[in-house]
Amino acid sequence: MRYRHRDRLLLIPVLLCALLGTAAPTAAASDGPQPPTSITVARLYAEAAKATERYEQGRRAAEAQRATAEELQERLSRRRHALGTLHDAIGGIAREQYRTGSPLVQAAALLLADSPEELLRARRVARQAETAVNRLLRRAKQAEQRVAVAEGKARAAWRDLDRRSAELAKIKGGIESKLETAQWQLQGEANRSAAAGACAGAVRLEQPGGVPRGLKWVTPVAKYSLSAGFDSTGDHWARRHTGQDFAVGIGAPVRSVGSGRVVSVICGGGFGIEIVVQHPDGYYSQYAHLASVTVDQGEQVRAGQWIGQAGTTGNSTGPHLHFEARLTPYLGSAVDPVEWLRERGVYI
Repeated sequence: MRYRHRDRLLLIPVLLCALLGTAAPTAAASDGPQPPTSITVARLYAEAAKATERYEQGRRAAEAQRATAEELQERLSRRRHALGTLHDAIGGIAREQYRTGSPLVQAAALLLADSPEELLRARRVARQAETAVNRLLRRAKQAEQRVAVAEGKARAAWRDLDRRSAELAKIKGGIESKLETAQWQLQGEANRSAAAGACAGAVRLEQPGGVPRGLKWVTPVAKYSLSAGFDSTGDHWARRHTGQDFAVGIGAPVRSVGSGRVVSVICGGGFGIEIVVQHPDGYYSQYAHLASVTVDQGEQVRAGQWIGQAGTTGNSTGPHLHFEARLTPYLGSAVDPVEWLRERGVYI
């Protein structure tokens, strides 16, 4: 029943999805009633879910920008190499002209020419060499201009990438801080309820899209990492572990795995705040260490309906959902929940 490792905000990376223009929920006016903390946390999770696609688009755009910048750098390197080769060619021709084309050499060529044809041929060769040098100089100038343009594009690409990274870090820090404050405020309220042994009552949360229809069985939480499993041993349990733990953040929506009736909502004891649902096939499911409940005892629920929010009440060392499948509503009748869900088409 206890969670074995501390991971207070396992769902925080999801909240980076607020990148690129998603604002946090607007706070209530200071002179008006404040919404329950559980609703505030639920809204933050909903805000994050809506923003996930935008964040992913921003991340992919940043990666594409990085690839573009790297391509520009490679192109720039190739152009610099080509320009260096061109300068070497021009230098070689210039040195050869200096060696063979001085006035003294030209005068000697005129004096030593055996015929006018030979003289004309020599002058033609000299003009061709001069034309080649001029052409190479023009190419060198054009290459230098292309290199300058490529350098500018590369610098702009890296500046844009740095700006994207800075925006991401800034938004990430703001969302993490706001969510953490709300989460632990919710947990504090839950701890006080559990300590008093009296639940604060159901706080109705608006489930995005409404309660899904047509589902038969689902996982108890949408996003999670598995931690302690059924029948495992450890220092945190007097006996073997009786359920499956799902590592999630405080306030993460907890869903009824199937349709049924809420037979108990309990605050206090080793499970902290817990809910037990009876299903039509005679089995029961238990959801423990919650931070809040959104249903009342005796209420009918559907598969996928939000019935509470995860937390770390009772004998728990970190935020998680303790889930059990039982033959009866009572502790001690648990069966392997992973196998139980698998028989119903749900794989975790």
